[in-house]
Amino acid sequence: MSKLNTKVITGVKYIYLVVFFVLLAGFFHPIITDTSFDNVITGTLVLFIGLAGGVLVYKAVTSESKRGIFFGGGFGLIAISLYFIFQMTGRF
Repeated sequence: MSKLNTKVITGVKYIYLVVFFVLLAGFFHPIITDTSFDNVITGTLVLFIGLAGGVLVYKAVTSESKRGIFFGGGFGLIAISLYFIFQMTGRF
């Protein structure tokens, strides 16, 4: 494979991930109810924070060095994401 094909495939993967998170955050709800997209943007960012935490926990399991830093950072980001979810839903 050439470098161009690899970069295109990588770009398509990230675009797919962003589109999936935007749809998961409820993209069509503001269109139907004629409200603002603030919750969609916030929800997408919260999903990315949780994803980053999951990636760090995965790196902690697969790496030999800096395992504690990856675990702490990963679970910290997951906790921050959970806090934002509770704050958005009004349960906290």
